[in-house]
Amino acid sequence: MAWVLNGVYLVVAVLFILGLKAMSSPRTARRGIAWAGVGMVLATVATLFVPGDRGLAYFEPGKTVNLVLLLVALILGGGVAAWLGRVVKMTDMPQMVAVYNGMGGGAAALIAAVEFTSEQPPTGLHAVLAMLGAFIGSVAFTGSVVAFCKLQGIMKKTFRLPAQNAGNVIHTMVTLLVGVAIVVWGPHWWLLVPFFALALFLGFALTAPIGGADMPVVISLLNAFTGLAVGLEGYVLQNPALIIAGIVVGAAGTLLTQLMAKAMNRPLTNVLFAPITGEAQAGGALEGTLKEVSALDAAAMMRYAENVVIIPGYGMAVAGAQHKVWEMTKLLEAAGVRVSFAIHPVAGRMPGHMNVLLAEAGVPYDQIFDLDEINADFPLTDVALVIGANDVVNPVARTDTSSPIYGMPILDADRARQCIVVKRGRGAGYSGIENALFYADNTSMLYGSAQQVIADVVTAMKELG
Repeated sequence: MAWVLNGVYLVVAVLFILGLKAMSSPRTARRGIAWAGVGMVLATVATLFVPGDRGLAYFEPGKTVNLVLLLVALILGGGVAAWLGRVVKMTDMPQMVAVYNGMGGGAAALIAAVEFTSEQPPTGLHAVLAMLGAFIGSVAFTGSVVAFCKLQGIMKKTFRLPAQNAGNVIHTMVTLLVGVAIVVWGPHWWLLVPFFALALFLGFALTAPIGGADMPVVISLLNAFTGLAVGLEGYVLQNPALIIAGIVVGAAGTLLTQLMAKAMNRPLTNVLFAPITGEAQAGGALEGTLKEVSALDAAAMMRYAENVVIIPGYGMAVAGAQHKVWEMTKLLEAAGVRVSFAIHPVAGRMPGHMNVLLAEAGVPYDQIFDLDEINADFPLTDVALVIGANDVVNPVARTDTSSPIYGMPILDADRARQCIVVKRGRGAGYSGIENALFYADNTSMLYGSAQQVIADVVTAMKELG
C-alpha cells in the first residue's frame, strides 16, 4: 500500500507543478487549472487510504462519522465554489482570491490547533513547525479578511495604530515568545488562546494600514504566507501532498510578490512599513488645465490615426467595458489602424487582472504587451487611450521626488502624440495621488463611465464610416 500511495503523491506533485507552469500563460491557464484540480482530487482520495487515524481508520466501525463529515464538507465546499466561480463578476475576482487565500491560511491554523489539542500533541521539531504554521496561517487569514474588506469597499479607510511599526515588531516578538512557551511547556489552553488571539490580531494590524495602491503586492504576499503555512503543517502531518502544495504555492507567491514590488519600484519593507494610503498626495501644485473632448472628437482622432495604444485600468473593469473596447478595436483595425494593448504589472487590484478581462472579451494574446515590451513605442504612437487607469500612467513617478510613487516604472502614455483619458470623474486615483498626465498639453479628458463612453465612441466611429 505504501508504494502505491507514494506513487500517487508523485503523480500529484507532477500535476501541481505542470499546472502552475501552464497557469503562467493565458493561452494555457485553463489547462493548468484542470491539471491542478485533478491533482488535488487524487491527493484527497489518496489521503483516505493513509494508514492510521487520519486515513484508513475512517472506514473502521464506529469511526465512519468522520468520513461522512469529510464527504459533506467536500460536497458543500465544492458546490459553493462551483457556484461562486460561475456568478462572480470579473471586477470581484480580487476579492474572491483574497477569500480563498484566507481560507487556506485559516485551514493551516486550524490543523495546528487540532494537533495541539489532540491526545498526542506534536513535540520537538514537529511542535516548532506546527507553531510556525499556526502563526503564519493566522496572520494570512486575518490579513486576507482585511484585504477582502478593503477591495469590497467595506473598509474604506486605512487604520494606523500609534507607533504602528514598532508596535508590530513588539507584537510579533511577543506572539512568537508565547509560541516558544507552547513548544517548551506544552500546548496548555492558557497559552494556546493568547497565542492564536495575538497571531490573528497581528494579521489585522499588518494589513489595515495598507492602501489600495499596494494591494496587488499584499495579495501576493499573503498567498506566499498561506503556502508556507500549509507546507509546514503538511510536514507535521507527514502528508506529501500538503508539503508539495505548500511549497509550490509559497514559492510562486514569493516570486510574484518580488515581481510586483519591482514593478512598483517599492521594496517590500516599504509596502509593509511605509504604505501608500488613500490620503497620499504628490507634492506641489500641478500646472496646466483639464481639456475635455467629446466622444465624436475622440473617435475621429483614433479613426484617422496609424497607431493606437489602449491602456486599460480598474475603471474599465468596474464598468465592464472590455467587450465594447474590443468592438471599438475591431472597427479601428477594419479602418487600417494598428491597435495594441499595454498592461502595467500592477494595473487593476490583483496581478493579471487586466489580462483576464481582455482575454474574456476575445482580445488576441499577441496584441497584449507588458510595460517593457511597449514603452519604447509610445513616442511613435498617434493616440494613447487610457481607460480607467491612473497611477500606472502618472508622469510624476519620473519627475517628482516628493511623490509617494516616485521611481515606479510607468507606461509612457504622456509621450504619445495625443493622449485621451477616459475617466468617470475628476477625483484622484485609488492611491489618492493627482495625475499630472491629465493636465498635459497633449492630453484630452473624456468623462463618464467607460462602458457608456466607449459605446458612444463606437457609435461615432460607425458614423464616420
